[in-house]
Amino acid sequence: MSGSSRPSPGRRPAGEHEVKGLAFRDEGADEEEGQAPPPSPVAAGSRVGWRKLTFLPVVLIAVLLATWLWFRQADLDALSRNALGNGQVTKALWQHVQLTVISTFFVLIIAIPLGILLTRGAFRKATPFAMAFANMGQATPAIGLLALLVIWLGIGRRAALIGIIVYAVLPVLSNTIAGLKANDPTLLEAARGIGMSPLGVLTRVELPLAVPLILAGVRTALVLNVGTATLATFGGGGGLGVLITTGITSQRMPVLVLGSVLTVALALLVDWLASLAELLLRPRGLEVGT
Repeated sequence: MSGSSRPSPGRRPAGEHEVKGLAFRDEGADEEEGQAPPPSPVAAGSRVGWRKLTFLPVVLIAVLLATWLWFRQADLDALSRNALGNGQVTKALWQHVQLTVISTFFVLIIAIPLGILLTRGAFRKATPFAMAFANMGQATPAIGLLALLVIWLGIGRRAALIGIIVYAVLPVLSNTIAGLKANDPTLLEAARGIGMSPLGVLTRVELPLAVPLILAGVRTALVLNVGTATLATFGGGGGLGVLITTGITSQRMPVLVLGSVLTVALALLVDWLASLAELLLRPRGLEVGT
């Protein structure tokens, strides 16, 4: 057609030139011709992620503010004031945070190295046994597992921590194994082909590619730990479960509401922090197209 904008065979579009038979286009040529460059998929994905991440803190602040305003006008009797006064709430919250952080730390140093080991050579044969043991730990009711540990170890924080750790190992372990097994064998072969050592392939290729799945498992374990830590009170481990059980046994609604709201808020806050870690720690090369 005479009105077609297609360039003639002997001419190239503006900004394009030929080097040794290969066509190249100058940077910025699209802008000069008035054509906007295609949007970056990385930037688009990041904008969506940040918008989602800013929503939850606003909701948490609103819930905590509403709870505080309700407590200001609530009529507390002597038993409720005794359960909530003298720094009892701060102490229970700090104990709960400690239980969550310490248990998550031990889950990470147990589950991730074990998951790496179970994907290496002869140790792969032990994977079904390790997964069966981890599944058994999570299939056991948390309160029953804690009771057995208290019988064995006695009342105290140690029994509560071991119970929380056993209960949360499965998601991190299974996601670590799944992430490492999902790696493209051709990429691993290419890394070995350029002379990388087995350790180099693991640290520079396999683990970075498995990071999204591993972080998803860690996020699940964190939320599980916050919820399971409420049962630590039955083993003498403290935490926000003290407020919840006190509110139930004494039939004091303000104590029960405060303990429940703080537990839910802490779980949501931990989940938000884990989402932030997923966004920041995800290898940039994996964000394209997400």
